[in-house]
Amino acid sequence: MFEKILIANRGEIALRIQRACRELGIKTVVVYSEADRTAKYVRLADEAVCIGPASAKDSYLSMPALISAAEVTDAEAIHPGYGFLSENADFAERVEKSGFVFIGPRPETIRLMGDKVSAKHAMIEAGVPVVPGSDGALPEDPQEILRIARNVGYPVIIKAAGGGGGRGMRVVYTEAALLNAVGMTRTEAGAAFNNPEVYLEKFLENPRHVEIQVLADGGRNAVWLGERDCSMQRRHQKVIEEAPAPHIQRKLIERIGERCAEACRKMGYRGAGTFEFLYENGEFFFIEMNTRIQVEHTVTEMITGVDLVAQQIRIAAGEKFTLRQRDVQFRGHAIECRINAEDPFKFTPSPGKITAWHAPGGMGVRLDSHVFSGYSIPPNYDSMIGKLITYGDTREQAIARMQIALSEMVVEGIQTNIPLHRELMQDARFVEGGTSIHYLEHKLSQRP
Repeated sequence: MFEKILIANRGEIALRIQRACRELGIKTVVVYSEADRTAKYVRLADEAVCIGPASAKDSYLSMPALISAAEVTDAEAIHPGYGFLSENADFAERVEKSGFVFIGPRPETIRLMGDKVSAKHAMIEAGVPVVPGSDGALPEDPQEILRIARNVGYPVIIKAAGGGGGRGMRVVYTEAALLNAVGMTRTEAGAAFNNPEVYLEKFLENPRHVEIQVLADGGRNAVWLGERDCSMQRRHQKVIEEAPAPHIQRKLIERIGERCAEACRKMGYRGAGTFEFLYENGEFFFIEMNTRIQVEHTVTEMITGVDLVAQQIRIAAGEKFTLRQRDVQFRGHAIECRINAEDPFKFTPSPGKITAWHAPGGMGVRLDSHVFSGYSIPPNYDSMIGKLITYGDTREQAIARMQIALSEMVVEGIQTNIPLHRELMQDARFVEGGTSIHYLEHKLSQRP
């Protein structure tokens, strides 16, 4: 096992990794920008290194600064968390070439799955169902693009091969709008991802977003740990996640879960990962794989009892991966609400000082957050300040506990999206379960 790990991230996930390390008896090195100097996890770390100013590109995205921090503190491994450089194959490669262990997949795996076109081909070879679309990147020939779209059938969606986070996508309903949309998406993709390649897929009208969590040791041992429903989204950004997904037959989940595990075996996947699917009319369609820990990993932990971050670390340290599919048991239901520092309905960021903070509690309540009363939220990063999770024997109980937890939670001095979550927990369609990825945006569009 490692003696010391550098945590190359900030916020809630930095504290989450730190807790897993402490439980495993591992010392932690926390890096921080000047804006995060007062963060809780900085004070709790065995060692802390300032790696630059508030700007992410000069701190958390600075590979030389992160590698240097690992060198001066004699860390053995680097955990990237999520976001920032967690899915950057060049960073993973640089970490390993510098003599450290990257807690995540191998660089070549990250590179393979980071390109949406190559990832799609890998899934087809592994027998994982994919959305009908172009066979790779779209060609330059306009007539050929038109032919491909006609074969797939409208509406279609144009996606950046190197995209993510909801960027680099355009839905096209008519042939007349296709070529212009392709050109605009290529330009956007080149600027945002330094990769102008785009591809085309059938646009599903009312799908759900369902994902499968996996753990694998880089060899033949791989398990899937159930599914999460992440359909409550706004502009492709998740707002609420839950596990298991309501109203989907367990046989379908088991079938797609095993295909994901087999795909991991075929590609020699190492660590934690998530296969993301669109689900519509009883069918799953692969859209992408996230080669890192997910924000919503908590709900999987609640229904399986498996510490996913600790498992990441154990696998990276070379410990024998003893978990087998027969050992994975699913119990109860868990829901996660992402708590963001933002206007609850306009979604504009609300950085500033938290003047009062009261965390909810009680049976089946978990709050993962790095903030505290008196903490100043910097304007430089993502607006998420915590994740509120509730667990129950049933989905109804988990929702009831979330309603109570949200009513107890106090955050003053800034705006948060807690009012939106309170409203959604009372929403008849959410309570029923099975809403599509478009439901929240449609609901918000109806507000006066």
